[in-house]
Amino acid sequence: MPFDPDSLKYDPNGLIPVIAQDHASGQVLMMAWMNADAVAKTLETGRMTYWSRSRQSFWAKGETSGHVQTLVELRVDCDRDCILALVEQVGPACHTNRRSCFFTAIRDGAEVEIIKVDE
Repeated sequence: MPFDPDSLKYDPNGLIPVIAQDHASGQVLMMAWMNADAVAKTLETGRMTYWSRSRQSFWAKGETSGHVQTLVELRVDCDRDCILALVEQVGPACHTNRRSCFFTAIRDGAEVEIIKVDE
């Protein structure tokens, strides 16, 4: 059966959360938002395309930094209200120049930086 991006459950703003995960290592890289057009564009081009809530526009991951994400597989959760994107990541995924946006852990009540800036 063909996939229809409109079959997903979007929030009142027309957005759905998407988690980007490294397809080889399983490391969670980042969380972003997509609308139906971003989902369709990602599937069409094979490059992860998100919706920027702050700029109110599309952004293809790596369009300015060169740290592109190539789609390997798109997965939909059981409620159809969240997406998991298995990607091939070139360079850091985070705008802080770290491999993952999830670089802070809460351990024993304190914040601990667990991923250093890529060099």
